[in-house]
Parts: sequence; C-alpha cells; structure tokens
Amino acid sequence: MAFLLDDILLSPVKGIVWVAQNLKDMAEAEMTDESKVHEDLMELQMRLELNEITEEEYQKRENELMERLEEIRKYKEEMGK
Repeated sequence: MAFLLDDILLSPVKGIVWVAQNLKDMAEAEMTDESKVHEDLMELQMRLELNEITEEEYQKRENELMERLEEIRKYKEEMGK
C-alpha cells in the first residue's frame, strides 16, 4: 500500500525528471553533432567558390569551424563516446 501511495505522490516528480533528462540528452546530441559542422564547412566552401565571401572571411570562418569540430571530438573522447 505504501509503495502505491509513493508512486502516486512521486509520479509528477518522476515525469519532470524524465523530461529534463530527455532534454539534456537531446541538447548534448545537438551540441556534439559533427555533421552540422561538416555541412557548414561545405556551405562555406561553396560561398567562396561563388565569390560570395572573400578568402579572408573564408579562412576566419573555417578556422572557427575547425576549432568547433576539434572541441566536439575532444568532448566525445572525454565522455567515451
């Protein structure tokens, strides 16, 4: 009987914890998605080839994206993923 009462009283808390954990997992997956960085690199290359940006702009943004890619890889390595 006590377990049933505990389940009833704690179910809203368990639901909130479940939602929070799912949000955390989704945010982590999005932050560590290398494919988005690769897409940005390809778009950057295309913009350079179409003369939409200068070589200097390209180099600056490419360096930023490569640093981001390295951060993602280090994070995954540290987390064992």
